[in-house]
Amino acid sequence: MEHLSTFDLAALTASLVIAAVAAGLMAGILGVGGGIVLVPVLFWILSFTAFPPDIAMHMAVATSLATIIFTSVSSARAHDRRGAVDRGLLRLWGPGIVLGALTGGLVARFIDADGLKAVFGGIALLVAVNMATPKTLVLSANLPGSRAVNAAISAVTGLLSALMGIGGGTLSVPILAAFSVEMRKAVGTAAAFGFLIAVPAVFGFVISGWSVPDRPPLSLGYVNLIGVAVILPFSVSFAPIGARIAHGLDTVWIKRIFAVFLFLTSLRMLSGLLG
Repeated sequence: MEHLSTFDLAALTASLVIAAVAAGLMAGILGVGGGIVLVPVLFWILSFTAFPPDIAMHMAVATSLATIIFTSVSSARAHDRRGAVDRGLLRLWGPGIVLGALTGGLVARFIDADGLKAVFGGIALLVAVNMATPKTLVLSANLPGSRAVNAAISAVTGLLSALMGIGGGTLSVPILAAFSVEMRKAVGTAAAFGFLIAVPAVFGFVISGWSVPDRPPLSLGYVNLIGVAVILPFSVSFAPIGARIAHGLDTVWIKRIFAVFLFLTSLRMLSGLLG
């Protein structure tokens, strides 16, 4: 990596702090774990420092997931105090989410950087379009009655969330909404899903990236501990504030905020892929 001036380091650190604050707020408001903000910013920071492009996206995804372990707990507790976490749904979807997330972390090494960017940008764009439509897609008045179907949905959610470096809300909120789960319940439960995704996914990314060369100092596999240390104090502190904001907003506005952030982020990621 090229040498950075003091000004460059200060600017990059400030960018990371701002992203961490935004990630915490987003985790609380939308139950997304903050990864939808952190992954593009971390990737941009690594690109700015001429970091090896073949592992920059992997480092961004894994480091984001490591922070989500803690941010999701802060956000989920805040939502749970307001009765917005569905424990029955956690028990139903939890095993599939854990298995899918672990699989995503372990197979990440075999997916190149462009593949991860395509997964992140493509899915984020589709979810943004769905959430921005005047009437959210509704598939059923209830969750599927089959445990096997629920297991399959949750496993895919965990797998794709791990590969995107997100806490699960990006996918689980619109899926739950499609099965007529009330929006605040969907957001609150998605915040808890973030922990179930992040822990096994980080474990997988640590293992899959353990012997990869050219990683920055103080890295465990694809997880950079310096980035985690800078992000955590801000993301964890601002997640409860986001949760308070969420419970004071109309659910229509929660959907609109969700869609705007996803749309802008996906366009940025896909444009970089095409470029």
